[in-house]
Amino acid sequence: MLRFIFTRLSLIVPTFLGIVFLAFILIHLVPGDPVEVRMGERGIAPARHAELLHEMGLDRPLYVQFADYVGNVLHGNLGISLITHRPVLSEFFDLFPATLELSICAVLFAIILGLPAGMLAGAKRNSPFDHMVMGVTVGGYSLPIFVWGLVLILTFSLDLGWTPVSGRISLEYDFDRVTGFMTIDALLSDQEGAFASALSHLILPTIALGTIPLAVIARMTRSSMLEVLGEDYIRTARAKGLGTFRIVAIHALRNAMIPVVTVIGLQVGTLMGGAILTETIFSWPGVGKWLVESINRRDYPALQGGVLLIACLVMTVNLLVDLLYGVLNPRIRRR
Repeated sequence: MLRFIFTRLSLIVPTFLGIVFLAFILIHLVPGDPVEVRMGERGIAPARHAELLHEMGLDRPLYVQFADYVGNVLHGNLGISLITHRPVLSEFFDLFPATLELSICAVLFAIILGLPAGMLAGAKRNSPFDHMVMGVTVGGYSLPIFVWGLVLILTFSLDLGWTPVSGRISLEYDFDRVTGFMTIDALLSDQEGAFASALSHLILPTIALGTIPLAVIARMTRSSMLEVLGEDYIRTARAKGLGTFRIVAIHALRNAMIPVVTVIGLQVGTLMGGAILTETIFSWPGVGKWLVESINRRDYPALQGGVLLIACLVMTVNLLVDLLYGVLNPRIRRR
């Protein structure tokens, strides 16, 4: 087991360096002049332009800039925002709780609906319920998030008036942010109706962001259930007279969950990518909306640091899932 863990951890270093390299190179390919962004629309003399380039270290060779950037990253320095003049790391962690809260709710939404739907679809193969689940999941996976989000807003917010259009909570509520999770902070406050407001603002973004993971989890659960239900030990359990619920929910689902756990972990990357669109559509003040605003404002350090941190987060979650997969399946550890 220790050798398995060490092997997986040894892959972190080259992966991390590759992420840092891509973040550094891609941001230098973005058109625009960082000096002009920093100075705004007012004109700047060529001498002052060259001086600012020297101050920002952009007049040095690219490999020297990359070496300095790697050193700064290893020391936790991701630069200073050109717009807010705040450390990028501080801005990221100020906004990350909002994205994390939305992502957790989306994952729970996908698991709570996707697992039972996939399990029942696999147990009732070729039934009307199976065809309905597969049709809904194909539609949910194929529909773009920005289209699905707008449909939800038009239907439930504008036409029916059931949910708010945007934001995390109504403007009438004002309380201290203790955890950064709006629902928890609303519960901790003494303001009546704050939790209900925070929860109502969370419903539509959760559905929009969690639909694609829900479809993936449901389809993977169904496929895994079909494979497990054909095993010899399942036929033996049926021959012994065990009930269908016990066979499906206990014996089959336990073994079918191994690939499903991997899929759930891999959905973190989908959630981070989808959060950019979801937060923009619903004006959710999280990391995704911050990255879009950084692109529009040509805030290169913020964009570079945000992409790097999200990539490292996805890499870490994938590593944990890989280790968990080895725990669930001993044959993977031995190989």
